[in-house]
Amino acid sequence: MKSLLKNAREQKGFKTRELAQLANIDQALISKFESGARKPTKDQITKLSQLLDIDYETLMIAWLKEKILYEIGDEEFALKALLLAEQEIQKNKKEIDSEIISSNQIILDEIEKLKNQLQSFNHFQLRQISKTLESEFVFQNIHSNGNSLTLEETKSVINDGITISGKSMQEHLEAVNFQEIAGYIKDLSQKKTTLNEKEVLFIHSLIFKGIQFENSGKYKNDPLILREMNLLFNWYENHKNNLHPIILASEIYLKILDINPFEKGNLQMANIVMNWILLQNNYIYVLTQADKNNTNEYFSALDQFKTRNDKSVFINYILKIEKENLMNAIQLITK
Repeated sequence: MKSLLKNAREQKGFKTRELAQLANIDQALISKFESGARKPTKDQITKLSQLLDIDYETLMIAWLKEKILYEIGDEEFALKALLLAEQEIQKNKKEIDSEIISSNQIILDEIEKLKNQLQSFNHFQLRQISKTLESEFVFQNIHSNGNSLTLEETKSVINDGITISGKSMQEHLEAVNFQEIAGYIKDLSQKKTTLNEKEVLFIHSLIFKGIQFENSGKYKNDPLILREMNLLFNWYENHKNNLHPIILASEIYLKILDINPFEKGNLQMANIVMNWILLQNNYIYVLTQADKNNTNEYFSALDQFKTRNDKSVFINYILKIEKENLMNAIQLITK
């Protein structure tokens, strides 16, 4: 790791004094990092990775390797201990994922039955359901951004092209933009387009189409954001075939909120991407009612994720909403 840091600093043309000032780390510490006399903290590794343009994963692996070597050194049974530690890490990860699935197996089975029932409807019925859900999807997303259009007004704007008296042009544009987004992610889903940066940035630009916002379709100007988003896309590719789609979509939602990659529209982007994944796997939109109980439950689930790093409560919440939405969709035809 010491060579990584020193070589990267020299390639950037920084003196230790200059790097210390930029990173807000004592100059003597920078020198000790490069000589191997001291080890950076995890926060310092993050700063140095950004400033020196070192791949974060590469630097973190080097840092962890040295931490492990420092602890176990040349102990006689070090290799055997490392092998057991690797097995334990893999075992724990599998147990967490399987625990989430097993604890929710009943509701997952119920959702599958409802989904199969829905898919048994004819083309005309499915189109009727799709149109209703898309209107609600548009309304939910603009409502979360403070748009004052009611659900009925939203339907009038996107289905009939009616201008609502007393509502601003921006509020109308937001509704029209989300109608376009609904159609776009539906098309992506039918084409089985995998989650990727190009589409995510384009969808973000659609949110602000015709609305003055210079950073639409762009991440925040922060190298760490780009790294985190690349890790998100890699995580998705590695898990899209071995996680249940609703659990996958829920986790992506949490990751986008956690990264907070855009100046505006992060909540809406998390919701769009989650629903894109659900539609691609033949589920329907996750749509929450804008009432006090649902709002409280949503924020409680998010709070447990942020404070206790417990994603299971949020996943349970999304599963419950998906089941309710499937039941409501079926009732549109059968009532």
